[in-house]
Amino acid sequence: MKLVITCEHGGNKIPLAYSSLFEQKKTLLDAHQGWDLGILEVFEFVKLEADYYKSSSISRLLIEKNRSLHHPNLFSEITKPLTVSAKQKIIEKYYLPYRNEIEQQIHNFVSKGEEVLHISLHSFTPILNGQKRNADLGFLYDPKRTSELYWVKKMIDQLKNHTNLKIRRNYPYLGTSDGFTTYLRKQFPENYSGIEIEINQGLLINNEFPLPIQKRLKSMIQKL
Repeated sequence: MKLVITCEHGGNKIPLAYSSLFEQKKTLLDAHQGWDLGILEVFEFVKLEADYYKSSSISRLLIEKNRSLHHPNLFSEITKPLTVSAKQKIIEKYYLPYRNEIEQQIHNFVSKGEEVLHISLHSFTPILNGQKRNADLGFLYDPKRTSELYWVKKMIDQLKNHTNLKIRRNYPYLGTSDGFTTYLRKQFPENYSGIEIEINQGLLINNEFPLPIQKRLKSMIQKL
C-alpha cells in the first residue's frame, strides 16, 4: 500500500497579482471561508508517514481546489465577477498544477499495481448556519467502495481504543459530494481509496489542534 496525504485548504494566502481584490476582505480571509484553520500544522506533523504528500496554502477564496471545474462554487463571491480569461489564468496557475501533480503521482503508483490510500486533511467550523456540529472527527468516504469501508473501519478502531473524541462517518459532509477524492475515484476505479478526515475547529487552542490529538492521528496513520 502506498500512502498519499494532501491538504487542500492549508492557508489563506493570496498571490500578489490578486491582492487588490482582497484589500477589504481580511476578516473573511482569516475566517473559515478563507481556509481550514489549524489543519496545515496537522499535515506537517503527519506528512512524513506518507509515500507522497502535498499541501496548498493558497486561499480557497481565490479558487477552490476541492471542487471540480464545473462546480458553481469553484470561484468565490470575490473572484466570480472576473472575466473568463482571468479565471482561466487562475485555473492554469493555481488549480491544475496542484491537482495534476497529485493525480499523476497516484497514477504512477497504480500503474505499478500498487494500492493507494489517499488521506485528505480538513477542518470544519463547529457551528454552521446556527447549527452546532455534533462530532470531533469526521471520516468522509464512499460506502459503496469496500476498500474505503475497510480503511475507515481500521482508522476509527485505532482511534477509539485510545481517545474519547466523538467520531462520526460521513459527517459533517457526505464523502460522495463533489470533491477531489470524488474526482479521483472516477479516474482510478481500482486500487484507489480516498478518505477525507475532518477535525472540528472547536478543538483548537490558540489556533492549533492540541498535540495529543495530532499524536493520536499520527499513531493511527503509522498503524495502517
